Order: sequence, then C-alpha cells, then structure tokens
Amino acid sequence: MLFYDSPNPAPNPRRVRIFAAEKGVELPSKEVSIPQREQKAPEYLAKNPRGQTPILELDDGTVIAESVAIMRYLEAEHPEPPLFGTGPVEIAQIEMWCRRVEMILMPPVAQVWVHTHPFTAALPGRNAEWGEANRPRVAEALRFFDASLAESEYLAGDSYTAADILLLTTVDFASFIGLDTTDGLENLSRWHKLVSSRESAAA
Repeated sequence: MLFYDSPNPAPNPRRVRIFAAEKGVELPSKEVSIPQREQKAPEYLAKNPRGQTPILELDDGTVIAESVAIMRYLEAEHPEPPLFGTGPVEIAQIEMWCRRVEMILMPPVAQVWVHTHPFTAALPGRNAEWGEANRPRVAEALRFFDASLAESEYLAGDSYTAADILLLTTVDFASFIGLDTTDGLENLSRWHKLVSSRESAAA
C-alpha cells in the first residue's frame, strides 16, 4: 500500500492524514509536489487521470482516488474508532454534514483560490472578478456552519467524526489563502480550537 501525498496547505491529502492518525494507521507515503506539477506527470496520470492528489495504491495495484473514498476504505479496514458512524441514523447524519462541507463551503473557497491567489497566477482561464464574487459566499457558508454548531460540540453531534475532519481542513485552507474564517463566529471559533487541539490535527 502506498499513499500519494502532498504537503500542507493541500487540504485533501491532509484529510486522509488526519483520518489515518485518528485510526492509528501508518500510511507508507510518497510525496507528490503540486507546485512542481508532479500530479500532472504521465506516470501519475496513468494512476489518476484527474491529475489530483491524494490517491491510495493498494498492493494489488488497485488505485483509490478522492480523499473521502480513501477514508471510507480505511474505515472499512480499520473500523475502530468509527468516524463515519454506526447505525443508520448516525451514518446518514455524518454523511449529510460531509456533503454540506463539500457543497456549501468548499466550492467558493476553491474559486477564490483558483481565481485570485498569487500561487495560482499561472493557471489558464483565471477570472479575478469571479474569484472576488465568491468571497461573500465563503462568509455566508461560514455563518451557516457557525449556526450549525450552536447546539452541538462537534459538527455531526457529540462525537468527533469525518465531518469535523472535512470542515477543519477546509477552514484551515481558507485561512491559508487569506479568507477570514472564525473571526466573530463564536461557535465556529470554539469548535476550531477544540478540533485543532487534537494530536491528529498536526498530521
């Protein structure tokens, strides 16, 4: 098994590292440099035609791409502690919150990153006006999650789950690209301090 990783600030590989750390699973890894465009090299594209990290290559040559899919694989192989829930309702609620992070917060953060940040200046098709237009959408999404955390310690309830991992890595990436994240958002700030204090957050 080999995990094709990219270092911070890349949020998706970090998701898997945090997840594996929570499980106590050591992932043999190989670093793929995004700034050097190693994820677009022919040998990497042969493994993942999308040209993105991370991927997990199993011993039999099977390649699992997409961070949540890798997390699901690790959950099935190492069910304790259960980070995607147990029982129909808990599993569905955690999935709901994972989807909300990916549909509500991640897209506008990605648009600001791709279209306005200096690190992506060489990408074709940049539209600074569109990138700037997404900043209010990021703020709106963060307010949504702040309100959602008003009645629970963690995003999907009283336990730390995969949903918290997705939100943490997205919020931290938003902060890296210069977006205001927890300022003035009491519940989100409280939650962020809580999940950032976990040993796995340093992964």
